[in-house]
Amino acid sequence: MFKQVKSMFFWSLLYKFRRRLTIVAFLLSIVLLSQWIYSDVIEYLSLTKQTDLISIVLIIKWSIIFLNISLSFFLILTLFKSKKSDEKEKKKETTKEKIKVDKNSLSAREKEFMHKKIRTEAEIILQKKIAKK
Repeated sequence: MFKQVKSMFFWSLLYKFRRRLTIVAFLLSIVLLSQWIYSDVIEYLSLTKQTDLISIVLIIKWSIIFLNISLSFFLILTLFKSKKSDEKEKKKETTKEKIKVDKNSLSAREKEFMHKKIRTEAEIILQKKIAKK
């Protein structure tokens, strides 16, 4: 029973994040491919006696490897980042922008209500009790 639940959980995560995991697998395969290409280029440079270019090829190889691995780590670490929180923040910003109304466009009655003290229900009840005494 537990094995089935674990398997279902694993496959649902795999299905949910299949695009991102495919990108990570592609980046890691580029790392392995870069090693194969590097050995081939080194062999060619050795045969043509251009050993002065080996240092440049080595730098390019390691930059490709570090770039792909760091990008893979970033994609894996942001895998479970909630998109809902980003959408909520955007909605809050848009509602704040909507609330900000130009004060010149308000009527005199609206301006009066803006500066009027709003009493709570408890304050109203207290004032009624004081007035009855």
